Amino acid sequence: MLFVGMIDFTKLDYLKVGNNRQRRAYELITKQRFFEKMDFYSPILAGTVPIEIDIEGSDLDIIFELDFRFEEDFLEDLMFSKFIPNDRDIKVEYPIINGEKCIIINFILEDFPIEIFGQNKPTCKQNAYLHMIAEHKILQEKGEDFKQKIIELKKKGIKTEPAFGILLGLENPYEDLLKM
Repeated sequence: MLFVGMIDFTKLDYLKVGNNRQRRAYELITKQRFFEKMDFYSPILAGTVPIEIDIEGSDLDIIFELDFRFEEDFLEDLMFSKFIPNDRDIKVEYPIINGEKCIIINFILEDFPIEIFGQNKPTCKQNAYLHMIAEHKILQEKGEDFKQKIIELKKKGIKTEPAFGILLGLENPYEDLLKM
């Protein structure tokens, strides 16, 4: 669904008509009915795939709102969703980001690297979502050449926010993108 040149990233419909990787992501997520099964946690696909600046090896970043008092329920729901494979290649971390406990779960599903990020904050207020929205607006304003420069920087190993920072002359891209 489009809103004056903007995509409603809280829904997955835009992926159906996207590039090949976006359509594959849509098929994977909808085939598993993953967002339906995990709806209670307000999942959103964030990161580079939705805004078409992903490179080979880029993961699907799925963010969740998670009250850590119910962390065990969340993990059970994830396992019940059958989205997470039952193998040894699952990595779980509990970083503290900006003073807040988070959970990050990484695994591979059907050749897609997946990163699940849970934080006790509404998904539309999480930095991953806010950065993606700001980056999408910038990409819309700056055009295809700018987009290709971002992709080239990413291919050189530069992360997304620093790549935007380099091209836009931002001193602290993680903070400055939130102000845009």
